[in-house]
Amino acid sequence: MFIVYISFFFLIFALQDRKVQCRLHTTRSLSICSVHTCLSWTCSFARFVSAYKPNMSAPKRKRGGQAHVEKKAKKVKFVRGEDEAPNEAEEENKNEVTIPPPVSLGKWTNKERVLIFSSRGINFRTRHLMQDLRTMMPHSKADTKMDRKDKLFVINEVCEIKNCNKCLFFEAKKKQDLYMWISNSPHGPSAKFLVQNIHTLAELKMTGNCLKGSRPLLSFDPKFDMEPQYSLLKELFIQTFSTPRYHPRSQPFVDHVFTFTIADDRIWFRNYQIMEEDASLVEIGPRFVLNLIKIFQGSFGGPTLYENPHFQSPNMHRREIRLAAAARVREKQMVKDMQKMKRTEAKQDFVKDVTADVFQTPAEEKPVHIETEAPEPKVVKKNKHKAFKRQRMQQKARR
Repeated sequence: MFIVYISFFFLIFALQDRKVQCRLHTTRSLSICSVHTCLSWTCSFARFVSAYKPNMSAPKRKRGGQAHVEKKAKKVKFVRGEDEAPNEAEEENKNEVTIPPPVSLGKWTNKERVLIFSSRGINFRTRHLMQDLRTMMPHSKADTKMDRKDKLFVINEVCEIKNCNKCLFFEAKKKQDLYMWISNSPHGPSAKFLVQNIHTLAELKMTGNCLKGSRPLLSFDPKFDMEPQYSLLKELFIQTFSTPRYHPRSQPFVDHVFTFTIADDRIWFRNYQIMEEDASLVEIGPRFVLNLIKIFQGSFGGPTLYENPHFQSPNMHRREIRLAAAARVREKQMVKDMQKMKRTEAKQDFVKDVTADVFQTPAEEKPVHIETEAPEPKVVKKNKHKAFKRQRMQQKARR
């Protein structure tokens, strides 16, 4: 700052001298000469001050904090009190305590970075699954949703911008089908899966738990080594889901395991906690099932390396369900029609029965007599010798 003030002072002096010279002399050459002489004095004085105090400039600082210093064990000396004076060097060596070095002394060399994002149109369950995967994978990055109209090759450019060499892309169709792409960007290979039976961390509410940012173990079914397509998928899963060693956002602990199991021509994903007591496994979540569709040579496209013959598209599956339901409805309708026909045939009445007159015999016809006079009333004769009811009761009482 002192040099700056002195330089400004000489510059003001030169400008004042130029005004004086312009007043005294009308020629331009004298004023220009005076300015040049003053500037030369200023520069010479600045060089003199810099030579006198060469370390006045601030030290340069590298970007990102202090320079890289090798981590070594520190030695701490305990100083005795004023009353005790150190007499021997051996006592001083005994009083020195060595602090152990940090846990991780290695260098982060595996620069695997995974980009996890999706297309527009996903539901809440898919969004929670993506968040769970980002939580479990500290070497992952996020990005905004991609438009449906964009081609899948654009994802390679997004990975390049984000400085990622692996990608997990969730593609939603018809707001009910979810497809997952796992790719090695930008050269490939890549695989496309149909994601089924999704259960997120918030939904499961399991008892397992693990440290956030810890490195997982990867457990694969023995069937992954029997067929070439599964061996390729195994290598993709290892490079994508495994956390690099000495990653800045990772923790130097291993307390959970990712399992990939093949059953029913599908890949079943589970996440378990490793218990410290007896090394038993307790599920944490999330869980989902991957149904392989195709494996491509390039990233999000290219020649097809493998196509799953057992895969059935969700549209065809829903069509078969609708056809089966329609067949059941038609069968029920046919049964109703048959029952209705049987009921109408049972209620049919014949007009005349041929065998109805077999057991009928002709009866004699009697003449019809019509009485014109009223019949005479019948005379009722009473039995005089029969006693009345009161007398009979008296007679019974006497007996």
